[in-house]
Amino acid sequence: RGSPFLEFSSLAAWEMYDNEAPSAGIVTGIGNVDGRQVIIVANDATVKGGTYFPITVKKHLRAQEIARQNGLPCIYLVDSGGAYLPLQDEVFPDKDDFGRIFYNEATLSAMGVTQVSVVMGSCTAGGAYVPAMSDESVIVRGNGTIFLGGPPLVKAATGEEVSAEDLGGADVHSRVSGVTDYLAENDDHALSITRDIISNLQSRSANPWAVAPTVEPLNESSDLYGIMPRDPRKAFDVREVIARIVDGSRFQEFKALYGPTLVTGFARIMGFPVGILANNGILFSESALKGTHFIELCCQRKVPLVFLQNITGFIVGREYENRGIAKDGAKMVMAVANARVPKFTVIIGGSFGAGNYAMCGRAFEPRQLWMWPNARISVMGGQQAANVLLTVRLDNLSARNLSMTEEERGQFMEPTVTKYETEGSPYYSTARLWDDGIIDPADTRTVLGLGIAASLNAPYEPSRFGVFRM
Repeated sequence: RGSPFLEFSSLAAWEMYDNEAPSAGIVTGIGNVDGRQVIIVANDATVKGGTYFPITVKKHLRAQEIARQNGLPCIYLVDSGGAYLPLQDEVFPDKDDFGRIFYNEATLSAMGVTQVSVVMGSCTAGGAYVPAMSDESVIVRGNGTIFLGGPPLVKAATGEEVSAEDLGGADVHSRVSGVTDYLAENDDHALSITRDIISNLQSRSANPWAVAPTVEPLNESSDLYGIMPRDPRKAFDVREVIARIVDGSRFQEFKALYGPTLVTGFARIMGFPVGILANNGILFSESALKGTHFIELCCQRKVPLVFLQNITGFIVGREYENRGIAKDGAKMVMAVANARVPKFTVIIGGSFGAGNYAMCGRAFEPRQLWMWPNARISVMGGQQAANVLLTVRLDNLSARNLSMTEEERGQFMEPTVTKYETEGSPYYSTARLWDDGIIDPADTRTVLGLGIAASLNAPYEPSRFGVFRM
């Protein structure tokens, strides 16, 4: 009680499914139970009976992925009717569909990552397997039921008439079937039992470094609202952002005079040591080489990496191609991909093209990825994409001795610009779980601190790098 809860993807399914699945019908996040960090997955039965839309499955799987990465016990507050039947072809059959939830439960348990279910409502069909596959399960008398087929299905299949309580109620599963392990009299009692379960788990802390006392930044975090320019094309010094995130505003900058469009250095956040990579302009060869060097340093020292993304991509042009921007950028991408220290990404501005990859975008498995409300994400800017498509169109027309008027060109480009403007929005992104949520910039320090603390529950793997093209 009173401890922080780091919620993931609260705006999942925003403007999807005719807005019938707010937050994807499920609440997930990291919380503290009896002094221990755990993953919480809670069905919202007020949203289509707690059934699983495609995005609900994705959100549940993401929570389990975070549990796996960080060695966090999972607590499932179960009240679900299983798959959302009108969309069964998008929920049921594929590798990363509904069945993956149960695969993850099994493999997480095998890893020693505890799985606990609290049945507080109906668990029907696929929903019944969540408590059945958990290490320990609690059920609430009078509210909780578990059955693969409910009373209507049983009657249709066998002709037998049976009540929900007699078919799969709390007494049945606690006294007869053995599906559940603890019988709770009410929800509060169930949660109390769950806290007792967590209190008896053995510590898995794998802290590889000393944690210093927390020191607040010298500058107010609310200053961040004014540091980011309204026009995303306008430059600003990312060190001003760093100063409002790190302990005591102390930042030991690495290679400050080399590759200045990428700021790198060591600091602490909530007492935890971190290595920060922050964009301060477009990435050149020097920036990429500097970033690669710094990532290797952090991996050797087992220091978590924090990426502050505001990147339009790598420099282009004949001069830079001749100097090897492709291979130098590839070095940084290689380093990011193979770094096994915990990685955390915050998109504080733009995230475009290959710059997204070099700065640890979603595909490069950061432990957590957050976006500020002003962020943008797409393969390139809308105007640039429209110009590329227009050039291709003009080349095709030119081959047939045809052309376009200025008005026709504008009409041709407008749909692409509009499409990219819509799809590049952080709200479009977060609805589809391309990130772990949109955060208040002033909360960045707290969010990162909670994430780094969670990472201490799993041992660090050694980082091994592939072949760097020299």
